[in-house]
Amino acid sequence: MKLAKFDSLVSLSRLRLVQFLMGVLFLYLLFISFEIPLVFKTASAGFYTDALPRPLFLESEEDFTDKSAPAHPTDDPELVRLAGSRTPPRRMWEYKEVSGLLFNESSFDSNDSKDEFSVLHKTARHAFVVGKKLWVDLQSPQNKSDSEPERQNQTGSCPESISLSGSEFVNRSRVLVIPCGLTLGSHITVVGMPHWAHAEYDPKIAILKEGDESVMVTQFMMELQGLKTVEGEDPPRILHFNPRLKGDWSGKPVIEQNTCYRMQWGTALRCEGWKSRADEETVDGQVKCEKWIRDDDNGSEESKATWWLKRLIGRKNKVALDWPYPFAEGRLFVLTLSAGLEGYHVNVDGRHVTSFPYRTGFVLEDATGLSLKGDLDVHSVFAAALPTSHPSFAPQKYLERLSKWKAPPLPEGNVELFIGILSAGNHFAERMAVRKSWVQHKLIKSSKVVARFFVALNGRKDINVELKKEAEYFGDIVIVPYMDNYDLVVLKTVAICEYGIRTVAAKYIMKCDDDTFVRVDPVIKEAKKLGDRSLYIGNMNYYHKPLRNGKWAVTYEEWPEEEYPPYANGPGYIVSSDIAQFIVDEFENHKLRLFKMEDVSMGMWVEKFNSSKAVEYQHSLKFCQFGCIEDYYTAHYQSPRQMLCMWDKLQKQGKPQCCNMR
Repeated sequence: MKLAKFDSLVSLSRLRLVQFLMGVLFLYLLFISFEIPLVFKTASAGFYTDALPRPLFLESEEDFTDKSAPAHPTDDPELVRLAGSRTPPRRMWEYKEVSGLLFNESSFDSNDSKDEFSVLHKTARHAFVVGKKLWVDLQSPQNKSDSEPERQNQTGSCPESISLSGSEFVNRSRVLVIPCGLTLGSHITVVGMPHWAHAEYDPKIAILKEGDESVMVTQFMMELQGLKTVEGEDPPRILHFNPRLKGDWSGKPVIEQNTCYRMQWGTALRCEGWKSRADEETVDGQVKCEKWIRDDDNGSEESKATWWLKRLIGRKNKVALDWPYPFAEGRLFVLTLSAGLEGYHVNVDGRHVTSFPYRTGFVLEDATGLSLKGDLDVHSVFAAALPTSHPSFAPQKYLERLSKWKAPPLPEGNVELFIGILSAGNHFAERMAVRKSWVQHKLIKSSKVVARFFVALNGRKDINVELKKEAEYFGDIVIVPYMDNYDLVVLKTVAICEYGIRTVAAKYIMKCDDDTFVRVDPVIKEAKKLGDRSLYIGNMNYYHKPLRNGKWAVTYEEWPEEEYPPYANGPGYIVSSDIAQFIVDEFENHKLRLFKMEDVSMGMWVEKFNSSKAVEYQHSLKFCQFGCIEDYYTAHYQSPRQMLCMWDKLQKQGKPQCCNMR
């Protein structure tokens, strides 16, 4: 009887379960019936979306807000309307992957002027023509398949050890390529011989007083470099090891160590023959500098009289061994550089010489090359205990593709501030650091402030392919369709102005670099202080003269005047929208004077605008040109890891703090 009751209860529960499942199925079918038309409607709109700079007209504002990802470009071969009138103002909610900057390539065909400015205009014209071809090629559907072999090469295994003879090392431009960088326990051994001292070649260093002998010099540089970090630029020096046998300003043999990122050197660690202080921090238990014999030293840290006195009264004396400077002219040495837990360690001929602590922003995996230059014959180089795979280069581009790093949709109305960030095609690591740090500010995530990267096309097809994929996924890249050229960075600045006034209708427009950390709140407050006036804010240079010699020399043909106009340093400055509108109008009417120095160009344009309408120039050192200072508005030359460190400090401590090198 009990069994029959139990069976009836089971049957009843099964019946209720079936009824419940049928109800869920009915609701699901009902939901699908409403969802399918919306999917087709959205998809059809995406098929006809064009990534090229032409007006888009959506059916309603709601149609755009339903789209969480940017539209993918089609295979339309047309790039830019190069001639004609200006485009009409764009809808504020339109997504643009390519800059709408107009350029008439035929406008300079009849220009016979030979001055530098017309030459730069023609260079720009040529860059746009080449860029058009690159973009058309980039639209080809075969790009995806073409990039697969390279991706496999980038993610392949790396050798555990590398050995080169002296001749092989020289034939490779004196650089040992370490494909996957270093890891804890990796070590590199160099066998070499310093040259005999020679008279200094540089006339600035070799200036002699009457009767003085020639300045004799012999030194060499061993550097760990980040070869894959920023292609086409000077690689970061993750470790700069510089023994100066002769020729240092002190007149003594020294060893100097440092780091350098984008021409910004850190604080040097100099070993001058004195042992590091007992209270100074060590590196994996090793002192930073060991002692060696100096010609101005008495040979002992305590006097000989004290040593003999201790011996007479029966105290044990600590035997001290004094070593000479580890390198000598014409003498073979064996140097071993090893990677420890806290820093690098250098041993020469089996003896520890110096240790250099790791610095923020420079890590082992980034050290993908060893360079040896200077007064040195290299006999052999051997690297061992290397990682067999790299965790961050090509695979990083796929691991980093998380939706939380995507740019929010453009707002439907005007914005207070638009920030245009200059970048290059292969600066993926820099862009990711920006996305993960200050671009996460609440004002940017809520679209009250808009930030976009401005990137030109690269000569390498694979870089453009990856750039296009990155732009489509993150929705924060505006491609300026010309062939990238250092002298034409100014075109990206014009494109920033165009985007700021036509796409987002910003009140203020800011330009910065992808190695600039921006504090959004104080930047907006600084601009609001001046109200609705025409403004130009930044770290101003007044009465600055062109450099006529050296690496950054400017010829009289390039700039005939003796002084530049007042201009703000390029890493971060703000202009009002009326100035930006003036710049775009002048450019599209072919009246804008171009100069290869982007920040000077902006000063020149503002000066011209100021001749017809007064501009409020606002100077602030807190728009930092070199590195980071206390209570900064912007900090320049920040490596990707420094950017993340600064953002972390800003979030946790609520106040700006630098992540400078120690």
